[in-house]
Amino acid sequence: MKTVDFSGRPFHFIGIGGIGMSALAYVLAKRQIRVSGSDLRSSHITERLEAVGTHIFSRQEPTNLEFFQPLDGICTDPLPQVICSTAIAQNNSEYTAAVEKGCPVFHRSDVLAALIKDYKSIGVAGTHGKTTTSSLIGYVLLVGGLDPTIIVGGEVTAWDGNARLGNGDYLVAEADESDGSLTKHWPNIGVVTNIELDHPDHYESLEDVVKIFQVFESQCDILVGCLDCERISTQLNPTITYSLDPAKQADYTVKNITYDVNGTTADVWEWGQYLGQMHLTIPGEHNVSNALAAIAVGRKLGLEFDVIAQGLESFEGAKRRFEFRGECNGITFIDDYAHHPSEIQATLSAARSKLGSESSSRVVAIFQPHRYTRTMTFLEDFATSFKAADLVILTDIYSAGEANISHLQGQDVAEAVKQHHSQVIYEPDLSSLTQLLPEILQSGDLVLFLGAGNLNQIIPQVIASYDPS
Repeated sequence: MKTVDFSGRPFHFIGIGGIGMSALAYVLAKRQIRVSGSDLRSSHITERLEAVGTHIFSRQEPTNLEFFQPLDGICTDPLPQVICSTAIAQNNSEYTAAVEKGCPVFHRSDVLAALIKDYKSIGVAGTHGKTTTSSLIGYVLLVGGLDPTIIVGGEVTAWDGNARLGNGDYLVAEADESDGSLTKHWPNIGVVTNIELDHPDHYESLEDVVKIFQVFESQCDILVGCLDCERISTQLNPTITYSLDPAKQADYTVKNITYDVNGTTADVWEWGQYLGQMHLTIPGEHNVSNALAAIAVGRKLGLEFDVIAQGLESFEGAKRRFEFRGECNGITFIDDYAHHPSEIQATLSAARSKLGSESSSRVVAIFQPHRYTRTMTFLEDFATSFKAADLVILTDIYSAGEANISHLQGQDVAEAVKQHHSQVIYEPDLSSLTQLLPEILQSGDLVLFLGAGNLNQIIPQVIASYDPS
């Protein structure tokens, strides 16, 4: 089998601006490996890559593969290793040319798998919470002086992006199950936050998803797992466990959880012994669980709890994970990636805890369904996911390139939600929604833009409509 070569042969990423692809490219470029890539859209992500020496092509053309020249003594073959994601079609002109020229072609997961083998690695998997949990672990290790390399699926202010190259022995990486590539990874420590069916375009059943995680478990030296997920507690056998419920007798648990506008406080217990108190500024019960995973990993690596607690308290979160985008006219605007019913419920619960139990302010949920397959599969679950919101606004479905075989429309989602919620508005068009929101939002509202599509792109315009200056 072909293996990824870090000894000097260059890399070319087709679609380098993607969140997963760009993180890998950044780490390779920082390791002084020659990197190029193509993307049809310039962004702050591609600009960050250019700043560390990556050559970016604005078109996807076969001639892009001829950019590199041989380096005597390091790389005599100028043809790059070509990296693709699942999103790159086989009729892509660059991909076709790479195959015809004989370039080694790899999926992005192959590069991540090779990097995981290159370090003492922590691979964070799970249907929900991967980005926040891996970011928390990376940040705790950073605060603890371990100087880790970090590769995550979201941007984090602490390292100004979705990746950092450290000088330490450890790599913290988010490991994705969406396309089955999770089985390629062999980390020293694996973390599984939860297991649900989230990608019906790839998996036929929840049982298929569980099998992928069972393979991942068999490839980890140590597995850290959350017992609050039934699939983990019954289908996996974690080495180290954590739970929000002390009755489950997990290795790590919490007691006396309190939520207020300033965050969350909880007492942390390790193997039945009181460790100390943690404080989180990122809201929600789900983030208490994510923090427990970070505590478990940090303690396994020998960090004192006081150091871990310091990292947890100062962690500001990843972008698009309950990300504060602004406040105007007494209205708070939050951007969140939630696109699965469980994620929506957790995010809305976090919003309620953020407001406090005595607040009379409204939680306004604006949701853009993502993918026809996911929306159809979970339509009944979406219908009951918005109970914690006072007002629900739905847009049309973001296709993510899928064909609408089922002929499902956003209107169908809105009608389903209306069966369980009295305040539902359907506005399919984002430009019309931008005009509508200033008319219906009120001072005191906490407004959440939910979804994995392009809904969040209208947030600046909505805020600007209140303050044109």
